[in-house]
Amino acid sequence: MVLALALDVGRKRIGVAGCDRTGLIATGLTTIERTSFERDVEQIRQLVQQRQINVLVVGLPYSMDGSLGFQARQVKKFAYRVGKALELPIEYVDERLTSYQAEQLIIAEKRSPSRNKGLIDRKAASLILQRWLDARVKT
Repeated sequence: MVLALALDVGRKRIGVAGCDRTGLIATGLTTIERTSFERDVEQIRQLVQQRQINVLVVGLPYSMDGSLGFQARQVKKFAYRVGKALELPIEYVDERLTSYQAEQLIIAEKRSPSRNKGLIDRKAASLILQRWLDARVKT
């Protein structure tokens, strides 16, 4: 059974999502306020242990033309270090427009996106994980 944890890695926050035991439904779990690499990894480690995670799914912010820009390279570098520290494989998902979709969901709930940045990050992480889970079901 594959138990995944998804990360929407930003400069200030990391949105985190997990899936149910069936591996079908992604849910936003928490938002980590970034402080230092060590503290960020420690918070991720706690979730990995609690949920018995065996793969990390990381959203990769491709440019609209499909290339890997500066931010995507930073995310890859961070994900590589986290994967190494936690001894977990990393899988990447194209996360283009997930933050925009998450924002639209919040607006649809009649909430303010500017007051709910952490919620946007969590929802974006769950959209990333859902894309990954759905792709696995099809194969």
